Amino acid sequence: MPELPLFFLACAALTVVATIALLVAESRNEIRRVWLTKPVAALGFIGAALSAGALQTGYGAWILTGLVLSFAGDVLLIPRDSEKAFLAGLTSFLLGHLAYAVAFARLGLNIPVLLGAAILLTLVAGLAMRWLLPHVEGPMRGAVAAYTIVITGMVLFAASAYAQTGVPSVLVGALLFYVSDLAVARQQFVAKSITNRLWGLPLYFAAQLVLAASILAIG
Repeated sequence: MPELPLFFLACAALTVVATIALLVAESRNEIRRVWLTKPVAALGFIGAALSAGALQTGYGAWILTGLVLSFAGDVLLIPRDSEKAFLAGLTSFLLGHLAYAVAFARLGLNIPVLLGAAILLTLVAGLAMRWLLPHVEGPMRGAVAAYTIVITGMVLFAASAYAQTGVPSVLVGALLFYVSDLAVARQQFVAKSITNRLWGLPLYFAAQLVLAASILAIG
């Protein structure tokens, strides 16, 4: 990977510092500080993508689109105990994953890897749905199922893109995002606990920074 620009490092540092502050705010249930720190952490990964040249390539533009949609999702998920806000945030992240999938697909399709990854990821998604859906009620079940399908497809195309380019940040970022969403699902539907945020949020913001860095690596 080419050397990271200084502004990228500064934006990444902003995300790291803001994420730490966010975790402190979450642990103390200080919602006003969450409203401050979470958007700042998200702005950091958008700035990182821009500094990596997101506006200069088709791949970068689609990754930036996913990051901006993720920023919107971050803000929408801040309100507590609001199903409408959660559904809006879920939709924003779903669209973000579609943007990432388009970015990865633009790098080329490796059919053998796609088929192999599809078998593995279908199994993983099935296990996740078996764990999660018993805790989900009403129309939200369809939304959760749709989201699971889309994020699984995003990782599938990331695996193909990695096989085509040999750039690990593409797949690493997608996998980190996938795992971090398990924390969100557990928090929303299974068992509310600060522990979910303490491990899920760092993985999520790390995923976004890794995807932003992939723009520089793809070139």
